[in-house]
Amino acid sequence: MKNNLIPNFLLAVLAFAGISSAADTSKFFDAMDVFDLEWADNPQVSPDGKTIVYVRQANDIMKDRVKSSLWQVKADGSEHKPLHSGLTNSSSPRWSPDGKKIAYISSESGSRQIHMLWVESGITGVISQLQESPSSLSWSPDGKWLAFTMSIKSSAKPIVKARSKPEGASWAEKPIVVTTTRYQYDGQGIVEPAYRHVFVVPADGGAARQLTSGNFNHYGSLAWSKDSQQIYFSAHRSEDWELISGESDIYAVNVASNELTQITNQSGAESSPVISNDGKTLAFNHKVRRPLAYTPEHLAVMNLKTKKITLLTEKLDGDATDFMWSQDDQSLYFSYQERGLQKLGNVTLDKKITEITSSVGGTTIGRPYLSGSFHLGGETIAYTHGNSQRPADIGVIGSAGAKVLTSLNEDVLAHRTLGKVNEIVYPSTADGQEIQGWYITPPDYDPAKKYPLILEIHGGPHLAYGPHFSAELQMMAAAGYIVFYNNYRGSLSYGENFALLLQYKYSSEDDFADHMSGIDALINKNIVDEDNLFIAGGSAGGIATAYAVGLTDRFKAAVAAKPVINWLSKPLTADSMVHQIYHQFPGPPWEHVEHYWKRSPLSLVGNVTTPTMLLTGENDRRTPISETEQFYQALQWRGIDSAMVRIPNTSHGIVNRPSNLITKVDHILAWFERYRTDKKQ
Repeated sequence: MKNNLIPNFLLAVLAFAGISSAADTSKFFDAMDVFDLEWADNPQVSPDGKTIVYVRQANDIMKDRVKSSLWQVKADGSEHKPLHSGLTNSSSPRWSPDGKKIAYISSESGSRQIHMLWVESGITGVISQLQESPSSLSWSPDGKWLAFTMSIKSSAKPIVKARSKPEGASWAEKPIVVTTTRYQYDGQGIVEPAYRHVFVVPADGGAARQLTSGNFNHYGSLAWSKDSQQIYFSAHRSEDWELISGESDIYAVNVASNELTQITNQSGAESSPVISNDGKTLAFNHKVRRPLAYTPEHLAVMNLKTKKITLLTEKLDGDATDFMWSQDDQSLYFSYQERGLQKLGNVTLDKKITEITSSVGGTTIGRPYLSGSFHLGGETIAYTHGNSQRPADIGVIGSAGAKVLTSLNEDVLAHRTLGKVNEIVYPSTADGQEIQGWYITPPDYDPAKKYPLILEIHGGPHLAYGPHFSAELQMMAAAGYIVFYNNYRGSLSYGENFALLLQYKYSSEDDFADHMSGIDALINKNIVDEDNLFIAGGSAGGIATAYAVGLTDRFKAAVAAKPVINWLSKPLTADSMVHQIYHQFPGPPWEHVEHYWKRSPLSLVGNVTTPTMLLTGENDRRTPISETEQFYQALQWRGIDSAMVRIPNTSHGIVNRPSNLITKVDHILAWFERYRTDKKQ
């Protein structure tokens, strides 16, 4: 899986930049180590609980892409080997009910198609010929069908009849006519009208058949009835769905007749249906619809005969997601977040909740976001096991206890001294609110010295960091900085009230105080050089960074990645318009100009004295680069030392390519080094 071939031109660039190559024997985590990292994802346990298939992710240095292949390992840790590993990406493995086949999605045939692997023989074959990429694979209980979802383009009625041009004439390209509300998506740009529908294909191969219709999206996980006659899914099938956020219902479609039946009609969103093993009870997520930035997603069950709905996780102060039924149908396993940790829990039908493990994580290697997944087969639970020093491996919990089965990064990280992740809990000067954070000390940390500090702020803002492995922050620590990050008010994993502390005021003086209070707490530990403070963040963290430099001059330099600068312009230019206006603002911008302006970093640009770099993908449609341009030009107008770094052919996920992750951190560190006044430790 490792690929250490580095082209000569890249070695020359690295030498010029003063960055060590993969051949360097440095004991600290190096930027080029990013290309050697691997992590496990999407474990799937065989029906008998004896074998785990998982997606093994790695960064390909030659193609500058994340490569996905399928591996398997026995539940006892033996026979760890490739299942399907080639030059193309493979993902989404799904065991057949009898455990004799594994369906998966691969681009081996030139486009993303459904493939089948016969476990005993090892033979593989493509069983679909689809025009678009499939997702949400699901086996029928009788093993005869695979259900999936796929986007189908919808024809738009032209406004004018196209003129005929003379033979051989060269005319301008035809205009792009937009008539839909949701016409753009980050990572896709402006898109033709298309809608996601439910399909089935014979498990032995053949023609795919579309079951749903209409200009609606049918999305998420698919669940089969026990008799293999119906498929359950989530959709919002009202005519004005494009203008409504937070609404969907569970439907069932008959495989033979295409007849559609609405199963739930609650206000809000019902999604992710899962049928019990006996076929009598439907589990699903339920989320009340309300104009607030965060609403908990609860786990509910419905008796399919009586239609009675029961909420199981009302006592859980947060989301309950990614659930599976226990073998006896008396409880469900699910994922939840608590104080910076991703956990696996179990809830019984009488609402008793038990923690199973708190070490789920490690699938977001860039920054330390909460992440991870699990799967249940037989009496075995497999999950992605992560910690502060390693990305995700495969862990299991079974009758013999808990065990980590793989060690995907020991060939690299066992030979690196990483920065140590330390917890810090402190009160915010805004109102005394308790804030949890972490700080990473440099790998050669000397407690007798003081170090420059980088405050790195997470996005969302309704997401969460935790004590998890982070390639980006380890690179910063290796450069001689203490790296501080926190879960400021608004972050998840601390309950509904904490998440809503930023309702209608992000960014604000309150979350700014959460950050500065943490910095002062670290200064009081006598480990931070208070004359060398730096600040960085991406997306919501970029907004907070740009807002902070309008409130203080304590930072020597700042880097705001993909920020929102002007809330009056952003919602009506971004792909998140419908959701954002409804959930995060008291109304549209033309009715609340003062409110939108107060939340905008641009309103404070006249105060900025901090040298500021802005870094954004040129194709970003979540926080469009026009936002970055506004702040950059304002800073230039005022004569503030500033730079605008535009990442070509990149959307909001600016680190989706490994080299862009390195580029991002290289620019941050280079900008900070320019203004750092201490001698390197």
